[in-house]
Amino acid sequence: MAKLLFILLIGLVFEAAGVVLLKKGIGQIGEVKSVSAAEILRVAQAGITNGNVLLGVFFEALFFACLLFLLAKSEVSFLWPLTALSFVMTTLAAILFLGERVSSLRWAGVVFIVIGAALISYSEHAKPKPLRPAAAREAGATPP
Repeated sequence: MAKLLFILLIGLVFEAAGVVLLKKGIGQIGEVKSVSAAEILRVAQAGITNGNVLLGVFFEALFFACLLFLLAKSEVSFLWPLTALSFVMTTLAAILFLGERVSSLRWAGVVFIVIGAALISYSEHAKPKPLRPAAAREAGATPP
């Protein structure tokens, strides 16, 4: 369990780094002036040549790789809500690396996310563990 949470934590750091880099890259490209084929092409071309955008996509891909590994090892109902902790990491990264100001109302939302993640993590610890084969035989159960 600790190994999975450690991998999740690393994945969340990748996610936060990816989002911050994408924000920086998009800021360098400039805003979309109109919704037209030419403007979309301009933004796409600028994006695939912008180092921050490319690095951001790379970090998002690393997060996705961590997520795939974790999904193979744990229940979705446990893992997916914990990925909401990326909002916490990203908020902290936005403050540190983008100089964003976060209002107390937004911090309250972050606190609710942390409380929710703690409840989900606790529920994983509180659920009954299946008997090991030797213990199941001693209890008179037949293995599947």
